[in-house]
Amino acid sequence: MFDPVIAPSGTLLGLLQRGRGDGTLHALTAPRGEALAALNHCVLRDPRHDWQVENRSLYYARLYLDLNGGLDAVEAHLFDAEDVLDTEESRTGLALAVLGHLASYGRRDALHLLRRYAAHGTNWAWALDELALRDDDAGLRALAVPVLARFPADAEGEAELAVAVRDAFEPRPWRLWADDPRPSVAARVRAAYESGCFDRWQRQMRPTGPRPGWSVRAVLDWAQQGLERGAALHVPAARCLAAVAAPEDRTEILTAAASGTDGARCTALRYLADGNDPAALDLIEGAVATGPAAVADAAVDAFERMRSVAAVDRARRWVHRPDPLGAAAGRVLACRGGAQDRDLVLAALREAVRGEGPDAPTLWTLVDGTGRLGIACAAPVLRHVYRETASSQLRGRAARALAATDPSFATGFAIECLWDCEETTRELAARHAETGDARVVERLRRLAADPAEEAEVQTAVRSRIGPDAPAL
Repeated sequence: MFDPVIAPSGTLLGLLQRGRGDGTLHALTAPRGEALAALNHCVLRDPRHDWQVENRSLYYARLYLDLNGGLDAVEAHLFDAEDVLDTEESRTGLALAVLGHLASYGRRDALHLLRRYAAHGTNWAWALDELALRDDDAGLRALAVPVLARFPADAEGEAELAVAVRDAFEPRPWRLWADDPRPSVAARVRAAYESGCFDRWQRQMRPTGPRPGWSVRAVLDWAQQGLERGAALHVPAARCLAAVAAPEDRTEILTAAASGTDGARCTALRYLADGNDPAALDLIEGAVATGPAAVADAAVDAFERMRSVAAVDRARRWVHRPDPLGAAAGRVLACRGGAQDRDLVLAALREAVRGEGPDAPTLWTLVDGTGRLGIACAAPVLRHVYRETASSQLRGRAARALAATDPSFATGFAIECLWDCEETTRELAARHAETGDARVVERLRRLAADPAEEAEVQTAVRSRIGPDAPAL
């Protein structure tokens, strides 16, 4: 999947792509045709950089309800000829998830569209999972024949069916079909269940990797063999070292960290850092200076995991370095530094935004650290990250940091956050939004009554509007 093109944050499309609460608020006051066009654009061209982490489906489904939007564009997208050519889940997953939420709100057109796609679409398994949560038994039983018809009644087809049953995210349809009164249906599904269970047992009986009794040298060699195959095994290999290494092996591990093969160096550095070995920091610095990219990256990752006083002291020395180790030092101080490190963390935050923009991966840790350390003068930078980032997860972290550093949060961004696409951000807003704004009271009541809302959000809402809460 290619990175999506995100519109400017000041446009309706840009707000909706980011999942910001202001997107919903602006869409409800914009011309309806314009709002629906922007909404369809988002649903049919998933704007998330990481669709497995970021939420959008409930956010968009609620906006379809508020705008009384039709589903013709979604239907055309699902059944376009490209559905056969592009089989990636990311092409249709967001649209199917939106339909699932709409079905839970009682939209029969969404339910029928999901059923039709489960029977005929390429990403049928996702549609079936959505239906498993929302459809009745009769609707699911009607899909047994078209779904099973996807698998030829030969050895290869039955093997593929067993994998589909074994890996199903929602097992309810398959369990219904295993008890189906039609023998041809029930027999195939039951056989697939048995085959999948046997396959899982076989995989568990064939473990790969180190065995009890391996030596330090064997573990280091295994890590190198993995690297040569393109598999980074140094993390599990370091755990293996922790199990097999004895004090007398330290010299061998230090040698591997300084001058071993790349896989061995990565493994030894990780092992020494996890154990807070006194030699680890110097070896990490040397690996970043002289090692190839794989070793330097492993050294930086190992350093960030260290929690010793010595590691924090070294971070204060390294934070000014213009390299990945300097950036890692800023993150270490953000996570484990003290009040005396506020200026260093703030400088790292500003440099990251200035040099890499509002979507830099390093910002996740730096933003959290800014809130943890209560750096009030960082609020302008945090507001910029909040407005501009395309990541709803990072925006939520910026909101939490603003709640800890910005006195205006409760009357500003917290109100918008009540409509945010991320439930953790809505929960934060429910606890902080100033109720003097009439929109806040109305929104809290709606969230409290919405059966699709997350339990944590509703708990936060009840703390504000429940019988024992202060009067709104």
